[in-house]
Amino acid sequence: MARSNTGPVVALVPAAGRGLRLGLGEPKAFVTVGGKTLLERSVEGLVESGSVDRIVVMVPEELVERTGDLLGSIDEITVVAGAGERTDSVRCGLAAAGDADIVLVHDAARALTPSSLVSRVVAEVRAGRAAVVPAIPVADTVKTVDIMGAVVGTPDRSGLRAIQTPQGFDAELLARAYAEAGDSATDDAGLVERLGETVHTIVGDPLAFKVTTPHDLLLAEALVGQERS
Repeated sequence: MARSNTGPVVALVPAAGRGLRLGLGEPKAFVTVGGKTLLERSVEGLVESGSVDRIVVMVPEELVERTGDLLGSIDEITVVAGAGERTDSVRCGLAAAGDADIVLVHDAARALTPSSLVSRVVAEVRAGRAAVVPAIPVADTVKTVDIMGAVVGTPDRSGLRAIQTPQGFDAELLARAYAEAGDSATDDAGLVERLGETVHTIVGDPLAFKVTTPHDLLLAEALVGQERS
């Protein structure tokens, strides 16, 4: 039976990665778009949703003080030292989540995620779904290849989805997933899946794309500039 999730919502924002593919010589979360860092924009989206009670940001240890100054005007925010691996950073965030009933995990690199998407994820978990992720259909044809690069299959893309954040969870379930399901996963839902629990999808948003490459950064700059004009 689904547990009633009526208590505090805590959002964890992993921002301790180095983001080397951007090639800008600093952690990706601290790269600016339209005069604000990706981290600031991601946190602001969480706050503007009106659905989050507290936010825990995980950054490199040497940037904890800088981050506190950067986000100091935002109430109910905690900055803690993260780790090199994403799962280890989320584990640090969970330790600081306190009495959370619902936990969101939101990539700092998905800086333009609409606040409405945050609210929809929280609403689904409040309604009793223990694990909820935003998803969008895969537009490109996808191939599976062998180690030599030869095509060995073409999956039916009608059943494929690209997964975004924030991902929302019953706090007890996510804590159990991190305790029991191992350390290696490309997202938090992957750990929950290993427990045999169902992860539900909701319709995502194209604006929740992840800034990973210089091309992504150019797109983000263009979208922010368009919004300003």
